[in-house]
Amino acid sequence: MALGLKCFRMFHPAFRNYLAASIKPVSEVTLKTVHERQHGHRQYVAYSAVPVRHFATKKAKAKGKGHSQTRVNINAALVEDIINLEEVNEEMKSVIEALKDNFNKTLNIRTSPGSLDKIAVVTADGKLALNQIGQISMKSPQLILVNMASFPECTAAAIKAIRESGMNLNPEVEGTLIRVPIPQVTREHREMLVKLAKQNTNKAKDSLRKVRTNAMNKLKKSKDTVSEDTIRLVEKQISQMADDTVAELDRHLAVKTKELLG
Repeated sequence: MALGLKCFRMFHPAFRNYLAASIKPVSEVTLKTVHERQHGHRQYVAYSAVPVRHFATKKAKAKGKGHSQTRVNINAALVEDIINLEEVNEEMKSVIEALKDNFNKTLNIRTSPGSLDKIAVVTADGKLALNQIGQISMKSPQLILVNMASFPECTAAAIKAIRESGMNLNPEVEGTLIRVPIPQVTREHREMLVKLAKQNTNKAKDSLRKVRTNAMNKLKKSKDTVSEDTIRLVEKQISQMADDTVAELDRHLAVKTKELLG
């Protein structure tokens, strides 16, 4: 042991420092972002503040298998001349808000007059919300009435829209008065609403993919003026934002499913 310590002291001081840094446990690595120009290209580089070596355990490797170990957190102001990340983030958030609004207004155990308000009706003047062309009221706990006296020419279109709303409604017409019986709350009805919730969530994910694709296409337009490393870094940030949004959509679906099934 004494001989080993003596040999260690004989090493060059710089080499001793390197060995010490290599074997020293590190609980956190500081990441910094620098902005520099190389060969006429802007580049944003992430690097560790100190030279360290990480030795992953089998458990850590298994946990991280198939997933990126490092999350990107780009300062939006540094890349605003390439792409507006804040705008992309807002577009992704709007997808979540649209799904939440859909869940609250159309997927409820007990149908209410308010759940019919925003049903889109195809008219000669374009798509209009049902409450814009008809007066909606609750006749009884089992019946909703839609009075189409102000727009009698839209009655047939309104009936079609109600039937195709996905709320399991079968309207009946008496002149310009549409009678909408409220379905009985059965297990089958609850499961049907859950199925609709999943369909609406998938549509939301389709909208999210469009937002992500549009952002990636905008980014590719800068490939001639921005370094490849920077492009890849921003691409990773956008993909990470999209993945986070998918997780949030799935979370809202899980909450709604639990609510509907009771």
